[in-house]
Amino acid sequence: MKNILLVCSAGMSTSLLVSKMEKSAEEKGIECNIKAVGEADVKEYIGKIDVLLLGPQVRFLLSKFKANLSDKNISVEVINTVDYGTMNGEKVLERALDLIKK
Repeated sequence: MKNILLVCSAGMSTSLLVSKMEKSAEEKGIECNIKAVGEADVKEYIGKIDVLLLGPQVRFLLSKFKANLSDKNISVEVINTVDYGTMNGEKVLERALDLIKK
């Protein structure tokens, strides 16, 4: 089971993207848990996630999360702006899975 966490300002704008990612995972037969939260709630998921994806609007948090999670073996990346803007759940899911494999 893969555990993917998306972060945005309040966890609301990524909700649609999460739905599209879940649909893509279901179509491909991939078992994963995907959640969207605001920055303040990330700490509740540390130790329970495989990858942390940041919405483009919170890209300024990248270095903070990379530093805080470097010893936890959790990949952190900003979601591609085009994929985020077009709500391309399939591409974002594929990228998350690629990061987990690293």
